[in-house]
Amino acid sequence: MSFTRTSSPVGRFARWRMMLMAFLGLTALVTLSACGGDASTGSGSSTGATSPAGSSSSTSSGSSNAGPVSATDNGNGTITVQHSQGTTEVPANPEKVFVFDLGVMDTMNAIGVKPAGVPEAKYPESLQGIAEGAEKIGAMKEPDFETIATAAPDLIITSGRTAEAYGELSKIAPTVNLAVDMKDPLASFEANAQAIGTIFGKTDAVEGKLEGIEGKIEDARSTLKEADKGSGLIVLTSAGEVTAYGAGSRFGLIHDVLGVPTAADVKTEGAHGESISFEYIAETNPDLLFVVDRDAATGEGGQAANAVLDNDLVNGTNAARNGDIIQLDPTNWYIVGYGLNSLPQMIDEVVNGVVTESTTGTDATSDN
Repeated sequence: MSFTRTSSPVGRFARWRMMLMAFLGLTALVTLSACGGDASTGSGSSTGATSPAGSSSSTSSGSSNAGPVSATDNGNGTITVQHSQGTTEVPANPEKVFVFDLGVMDTMNAIGVKPAGVPEAKYPESLQGIAEGAEKIGAMKEPDFETIATAAPDLIITSGRTAEAYGELSKIAPTVNLAVDMKDPLASFEANAQAIGTIFGKTDAVEGKLEGIEGKIEDARSTLKEADKGSGLIVLTSAGEVTAYGAGSRFGLIHDVLGVPTAADVKTEGAHGESISFEYIAETNPDLLFVVDRDAATGEGGQAANAVLDNDLVNGTNAARNGDIIQLDPTNWYIVGYGLNSLPQMIDEVVNGVVTESTTGTDATSDN
């Protein structure tokens, strides 16, 4: 039986957040709407269609912008996907799929769909089995075009990191960019997940997972509000340098969705945070310090985050004195990001880190 389904970024999480904001009068989403993602979000202005033969007439700006995503089942064995870099016709339930976005890979894994090709990367344990069994198709930012063309995939799914290669990849096979829009990551993630469900005929499985995440968010907000541990600051360490992220950033889930108050008005630009000093951390004096170790996430050699932050200025903060420096799983937060399996883990990790014992589930990834 054929059917038509359109996945829209204005879904349950968007509606939930609007009601929440009306109740709490928060200002975080003002920042959220003003701050950028990997650049500015795409509007899908560079549109086109992928021909049945797999060659693409889509034009690409080469931008890493994410944007509104929708997927419509045409009822004739094809799905029309509107994404930030165009409008692409893809086969329904494609067999050979190459995926560059680990969040998408995580979502596919959650609904029992395995990619045939993946990039060389550092994978979390949950995705290692999938990665080992798939063909390697280059690096995150440098696709191996020759290998991909020879393999002739039915569908290629790119991320913000591979957006520059969209034009070339589209010449090989139908290609869609399902990068999460960092201006509104939760609603964007929902739309992406629904699009994946439509493409692979797994809409019911996706909806069930999304409903579970919605409930987990509500439980987490309630638990964190009851804990009332104070304001938080999110920092990322890389090669000994420290950057901060606030509401409306790639790590804004902590503030914008879970409701942890911000310790400072952090200025973010695209996917990048605000470069800060240890003096800044001391002056901000957060009650909770959330830490992402980029070097650990990417496998690059570098001083561990706990060593970088082990100094008198940081140790004098409320967070350090009260034992509330929370090390977040760097692979999930920096590399994988929003996925149907990883997002619940990220939520639990925040709750566990703040209140020690989570009431939101048992699939936490950290005992901080």
